Amino acid sequence: MDSRLTRHQTPTGFRWAHDGEFLAPAVDLAQLMQIPRARLSETLSSFGRGEAASGPRCAPVDAQQEVWASGVTYLRSREAREAESNAADVYERVYSAARPELFFKATGFRVVGPGQPIRLRADSKWNVPEPELTLVVNAHDEIVGFTIGDDVSSRDIEGDNPLYLPQAKVFDGSCALGPEIVLCTEQELRDLPIELRILRSSVCVFEGQTSTARIKREMSELVGYLTRELSFPYGVFLMTGTGIVPPDDFTLEAGDDIVIRIGPLQLETPVAGVNA
Repeated sequence: MDSRLTRHQTPTGFRWAHDGEFLAPAVDLAQLMQIPRARLSETLSSFGRGEAASGPRCAPVDAQQEVWASGVTYLRSREAREAESNAADVYERVYSAARPELFFKATGFRVVGPGQPIRLRADSKWNVPEPELTLVVNAHDEIVGFTIGDDVSSRDIEGDNPLYLPQAKVFDGSCALGPEIVLCTEQELRDLPIELRILRSSVCVFEGQTSTARIKREMSELVGYLTRELSFPYGVFLMTGTGIVPPDDFTLEAGDDIVIRIGPLQLETPVAGVNA
């Protein structure tokens, strides 16, 4: 897991770097996602290298990519959805069903990156982060790596009616990715530790841990269902569900800081107010 892609804001625009050096000539993620997995490392090694990467890191996604998400892939998530919902049997059934729950989360331009604020819905009183291993899938429907995702969710809206899921999940500032893409095989994703800490005035008010080993489904199974009737010519990001859920009496507040660790990566984002 030593090979990484990062996206930076520079005076001349966004640029991609591989292992700390800007790619030359400059390319975008859509171009990289055209390369079959078997040739990706070799092709990246053949690119010229510019100067050392500099400038703030941004979310490792371009405007051409979409972000999708999987639901109820951990037992803990199923239990939390059942507890909050007026239709608890829906979540019990999808956890054990052959077909996974998949839903659209964000377009690339709506994703925030490291150090950028997520937002809270003004019409929700129960908002939580959901730390998720996020698969990077190329144009050939192959898993080429991962990053950290935060599927910010309004639990009271989803709990009121499962049909309100898009409103609970899709809004400005509801999706964070970063800080970079780790290129790896699917096998390397099977037992990664996931940690969440929420800080309020520098004091930890919630922390939790899990592992990708607790995901009920195979990563390739989730990708297979997503790409069964959808094509992604520029690649796609797929969140794989959360196994860490704060208690029912907890909600995010403006000014909180969210710290998520998955394997070797750490993503930190502040929480903005509802009107940010």
